[in-house]
Amino acid sequence: PKQRSSALTRVLGSMLGLSVLGVFLFLGIFVVGYTSFTEPGPLKEAKTIIVTPEMTRSDLALRLQDEGIITDSRVMGLALASLPLLGGKIKAGEYEFTRGHSMEDVFSILRSGRTIVYKLTVPEGWTAEMAVNRINDNKFLTGDPITAVPPEGSIMADTFVFQRGMTRQQLLDEMQRAQTKLEDSIWNPPADGVIKSKLEWVTLASIVEKETAKADERPMVAAVFLNRLKKGMRLQSDPTIIYGIVGGKGKLERPLSRADIDQTTPYNTYRVNGLPPGPIANPGRASLEAVLKPAAVDHIYFVADGTGGHAFASTLEDHNENVRKWRKIERGEAPDPPAVGNAQPAKVEAKEATGLEGLKLERNPDKPIVENTDKALNAETSDTKLGPEEAAAIAAAKAAATGDQPVPAKKPEKQSATKKKPAEKKKPAEKKKPEKKPAEEAKVN
Repeated sequence: PKQRSSALTRVLGSMLGLSVLGVFLFLGIFVVGYTSFTEPGPLKEAKTIIVTPEMTRSDLALRLQDEGIITDSRVMGLALASLPLLGGKIKAGEYEFTRGHSMEDVFSILRSGRTIVYKLTVPEGWTAEMAVNRINDNKFLTGDPITAVPPEGSIMADTFVFQRGMTRQQLLDEMQRAQTKLEDSIWNPPADGVIKSKLEWVTLASIVEKETAKADERPMVAAVFLNRLKKGMRLQSDPTIIYGIVGGKGKLERPLSRADIDQTTPYNTYRVNGLPPGPIANPGRASLEAVLKPAAVDHIYFVADGTGGHAFASTLEDHNENVRKWRKIERGEAPDPPAVGNAQPAKVEAKEATGLEGLKLERNPDKPIVENTDKALNAETSDTKLGPEEAAAIAAAKAAATGDQPVPAKKPEKQSATKKKPAEKKKPAEKKKPEKKPAEEAKVN
């Protein structure tokens, strides 16, 4: 019994000693590991790594060590192994680590899932081809370049957020789904029957989008075009001329010419009746809503007012007066003096300049053609100001259509069969042809 007691004591003593040694060893490893885990890391400058879905925790820890972000993959591996116990997991994506990040900081970033995101913006009024070109040019997207351009008007104009590794086709699909969702959420066929389908709706909205960059003007511009459609008048929109010439490129790298206006294309609304066959750009929400809820006005004309906006009119007479005022501003002349008496000149609210300029007159069957000389009405299209020769031709046609041009003086009519009034010498410019009634001037083909 004495020998047994001595052996048992030795065994228990050995176990106790090993346990104490183990505790001290564990504590030592823990202290060393914790110190290594919390001390500043070796990284000298910011660096990013991409975590893929198929990467294991040990693979990730080794990758972090190889990239010089951490000093010990074993410590990081143990930390990552504990992540499921903490109710988390590693989210795939691109992570950025800055200079001096400790392993604790790295672990915290990985646990949070704070991946780097990138943004790609498609402005309102861009064509589908322009949007695809921007997608293809983005270096953070992957996959083959997109070669099949989607239908015009099918891409949502917005800013999209994505992570590195997303393919170009995936992002394009997301843009199209977003546009379809937007259209479905606000589409409601108008009761007047002018717009009969979604295609016609998006088509007119794209023209409104290109005609003005001012959101508060879009209901007015939409009303003008809808009123023209109701009256059987041509839309006469310059952006449709440009699209008919350059298509999805969106830009005409020169001013519009008279030949461009006269050129017949399916999209040239100076030459075709009604709407073009499809959209000319990707319209935004404001333009889509404006076509469904236009301003309650009877305007059928608009022209730039010199403030970045437009002056609208319901009669050709009023419109021609607005055009006259705009031409004075365009030439840099002083504005009209105040009216005599109590009448005050019309006040135009100053608005942000957007480069919107234009002239819209209707064709009189008995007069020469007078067309639209709008500048391009979106920053993404070219400046379409006519050259001196074209401007002179437009001015001459305008004068002919409105009866303002000087004519040679005629002999006075006879007052009786036997008595004539002596002829008076007058300058030819002092006599003008009698002006026609506005109703006659506003006739259209």
